[in-house]
Amino acid sequence: MRQKLFKKQFAAIALIVFFSLSFILIILTFMYNNYLAEEKYKTLQKSCESVAEFTQDSISGQNIGYDKYAIYYTMHNLSSVTEVDVFLIDTNGVIVLCACEEWEEAYGCEHTGTQMDIDVINSLVSDNKNTISTLEIYTNPHFTAAKAIKTVDEENIGYVVAADAIDDAEKLMKQIAHIYIISAIVPLVLMFVALSIMTYRLTRPLRIMSDAAKAMSKGDFSRRIPVTSDDEIGQLAVSFNQMTNSLARLEEVRKSFIANVSHELKTPMTTIGGFIDGMIDGTIPPEKQPHYLSIVHDEIKRLSRMVESMLSVSRLESNETELKLESFDFKEQVLGVVLSQEQRIAKKNIEVTGLDMLPDITITADKDLIYRVVYNLVDNAIKFTDDGGKIEFKIRSDSNDITFNIKNTGKGIPQIELPYVFERFYKVDKSRSANKESTGLGLYIVKTIIKNHGGVITVSSVENQFTAFEFTLPLGR
Repeated sequence: MRQKLFKKQFAAIALIVFFSLSFILIILTFMYNNYLAEEKYKTLQKSCESVAEFTQDSISGQNIGYDKYAIYYTMHNLSSVTEVDVFLIDTNGVIVLCACEEWEEAYGCEHTGTQMDIDVINSLVSDNKNTISTLEIYTNPHFTAAKAIKTVDEENIGYVVAADAIDDAEKLMKQIAHIYIISAIVPLVLMFVALSIMTYRLTRPLRIMSDAAKAMSKGDFSRRIPVTSDDEIGQLAVSFNQMTNSLARLEEVRKSFIANVSHELKTPMTTIGGFIDGMIDGTIPPEKQPHYLSIVHDEIKRLSRMVESMLSVSRLESNETELKLESFDFKEQVLGVVLSQEQRIAKKNIEVTGLDMLPDITITADKDLIYRVVYNLVDNAIKFTDDGGKIEFKIRSDSNDITFNIKNTGKGIPQIELPYVFERFYKVDKSRSANKESTGLGLYIVKTIIKNHGGVITVSSVENQFTAFEFTLPLGR
């Protein structure tokens, strides 16, 4: 099974090569066969013409018996050179002279006196083209040609007929095919070796990817595909490695999130259970129960926030949240969010700048969802700004888009962490005690809301200096 793709690829290309070479052989055979037939016919025609001309010059009156030895030697010499049979026949189709050596020895041969079909002879003369026939004297078909012998008065007194066996041509064609096949064996072997190596190299990355995919299905994300080329296979390997890296990071984040959520759920549930048990068994006296009920209330709110965040993510990812578009003043919304956090800002003595410079601008979007975006960004800015730090707001727009920028001083985000801050369940601060209210879903929700509105959000940061979030939204949808 592991070699199935290699075998299929190799077999397909091998068949293409084989049928291509076979087709070439057939075409060459057909073309050479036609060429051979044409050349053979030309040879037969020239032989007939030469003998006819010599005979016409040798004939005195209407008696073709004169100079028959001279005519024979001419026919014999032509037959020896061209390797064709040459006959001289009378007007009735009877063979008078034959170019074979037996005729010279006995002034006759097996062909002498044999009757040919005169209609076939006349057809050969009139058609003046390559014709295959037995001439009533051969058992196998022959290439044939004929030429009429005429006197000076244009009287037909006989014919010269030339013939050559088709078997000779077939033998030649077989020899040519044999030579072609023999000469093709070495290139074919080299071609198949090269083809085997090339196919193996092409399919090797796919086999490695298959093994890596099987390992990934079992939870092993350590496999990587070596990138050995810059072609489509190389690009596929790069994409596969990027996918593996993303899945590995997601798996790491998922495990971290499960651990964090398990801890966060366990703590309030343990607290709630302990206080309730204390109230039931009387360990906590009635006068102290309101205090502990307040703690239970706060812990339940924490659980509610976590569940609500996860439900929000689920709804946003499944597109169950339909955008309720309306026009509203974006500046007014930003100011409302900042004013709602006035006590937190004052408590940390944070300097807020840029609010008085914000332009009045109206956008068309889902007001509640955009409020959630702004609130999350402002909340994070306050949360991670050191005491006595600074938060700066900017809004700019053009004819199509509005851009919102919020920048805060503080520890910043390490450069290695920046690509992952918008991922689900991701926390830059790995300490649970540093931020008990965070679930690691806020920025992912922000990014999803902005994306659903057709916008984009980015982050930039320099450690121990600042962090800036910026998103762009279309003015109207």
